[in-house]
Amino acid sequence: MEYFDLNDGNRIPKLGFGTYKLNGSAGSFAIQSALNLGYRLLDSAVNYENEGAVGAAIKRSHVSRDAIFVTSKLPGRDHEYQKAVNQIQESLFSAGLDYFDLYLIHWPNPKEDKYVEAWQALVDAQKWGLIKSIGVSNFEPEHIEKIYRETNILPAVNQVELHPYWSSSAIRQFDDKHQIITEAWSPLQRGGEAFNEPLINQLAQKYHKSPAQIILRWETQLNVIPIPKATSVSHQLSNLDIFDFKLTPEEVKKITALDQIDSRRFDPHEHEEF
Repeated sequence: MEYFDLNDGNRIPKLGFGTYKLNGSAGSFAIQSALNLGYRLLDSAVNYENEGAVGAAIKRSHVSRDAIFVTSKLPGRDHEYQKAVNQIQESLFSAGLDYFDLYLIHWPNPKEDKYVEAWQALVDAQKWGLIKSIGVSNFEPEHIEKIYRETNILPAVNQVELHPYWSSSAIRQFDDKHQIITEAWSPLQRGGEAFNEPLINQLAQKYHKSPAQIILRWETQLNVIPIPKATSVSHQLSNLDIFDFKLTPEEVKKITALDQIDSRRFDPHEHEEF
């Protein structure tokens, strides 16, 4: 596995494993399979209701805890400072872990406007050793600027919607400028329309790869961390097998140019999640 350096001195794998809807025993065994095959970044959230399944997979795998990068996320209902502190602790209890490698604010919920309180809780939890790195999810530049003004601390990671039809260019530029690593949720675009895109299929033929592998490689070459989910061993292995080839700069630009104005699923200025 290859790694990116974070702005706080830690490092993060260049490819993650998404755990959304991987619940119960079946979900936990799928996560355990991913670890055993070579994934080292697990992405969870309180609202996925599977922190316990993630923790069980870690305990059953043959991979040592210090080699696994575990992420979870704070829900909108817990943005008040003390609620956020309590939830971070509960998340650790649920997962059976002593610390998280990364903890994110799941959505800014700007209409509620309590995300600065939540960020201060993450800042303090990092000082207490409960979290190694802290970050945000679905934050626009103005949301990040606000938490920085209030705390003088930038997130290490910003996880956003990103796929060939929505490359999040403005956010990526902002994140890059401030040494924030961008992660991609829905990196293969739910529904899989991008798998039928002629350009992506041409590149798949050229490099003898699948459309999914072309997309994931494009994202890593944008210095973005994709976190695809896969339940089958074959798809888990395929998604990992992206570091033995490289797209040309022109090919990266062509995929990025596939952006479509209306392809974003949620606008963080409007969407709220609790």
